[in-house]
Amino acid sequence: MAGTGDFFAAALAFPTALFSFALVVVVGYWLLMLIGGLGFDGLHGGHGVGHHLGAGHAGHVGPVGHVGHGVGGHGAGGSVAHGASGGHGAGGGSAHAPEHGNGHHGGVLDALGLGGVPATVAVSLLVALAWFVSLAGTVLTSGAPARGGVFVVALVASWAGTRALVRPLRRLFPEDRPVTRADFVGRVCVIRTGRVTADFGQAEVTAEDGSTATVQVRTSDPEPGLTAGRTALIYDYDPDGEHFLVAPFDPSPPGL
Repeated sequence: MAGTGDFFAAALAFPTALFSFALVVVVGYWLLMLIGGLGFDGLHGGHGVGHHLGAGHAGHVGPVGHVGHGVGGHGAGGSVAHGASGGHGAGGGSAHAPEHGNGHHGGVLDALGLGGVPATVAVSLLVALAWFVSLAGTVLTSGAPARGGVFVVALVASWAGTRALVRPLRRLFPEDRPVTRADFVGRVCVIRTGRVTADFGQAEVTAEDGSTATVQVRTSDPEPGLTAGRTALIYDYDPDGEHFLVAPFDPSPPGL
């Protein structure tokens, strides 16, 4: 029992106590992850559900739209917008969901050389290593000056150790390339309006992940024959008008 008492005494002494409370939070978080099933996105410490392109219904946009992606799918036309629902655009600027903030590219972690992995992973490693080093230092030393040195050593050692561990872990968390308007160029779309002209038209296009997007489309052909249900090829994007340019396209092989 003496050993147990000594352990708790060291864990609650300075500087270990500072990291002990942080370690309790970290352990509690990972237990919630396991028991509550918060999902893989929780690992990304800031990556909202909007970061991964959903496969739900198409997002719809207004005359001046946004590229939106989330669990509801995509809406495309103007600026990029991230969110938990399909993109519903009517403004000119970009809109971002709060959770999409830093993701695993937090400025502080990147500056410390700890970027490239979810923030929760990096912080958990920092806290755990700092706690172990400070606990060992607390057991081996006594007196305020020595314990102050242990605190500094624990911080430096946890940073160095975490940086070394993060390097091989980065390959497990590849970066998600953000959706751009260029991703839609070259894809076949299905016209969803009664007609497509030089100043009017919408079409539905399937993104690479299988989700759909409703996009603003235009054509320079005065009689393109593009009516609802017809297929067209997206061949360019007009940044000034914030719409895609399309031309009639039959995906069926010749002779069918």
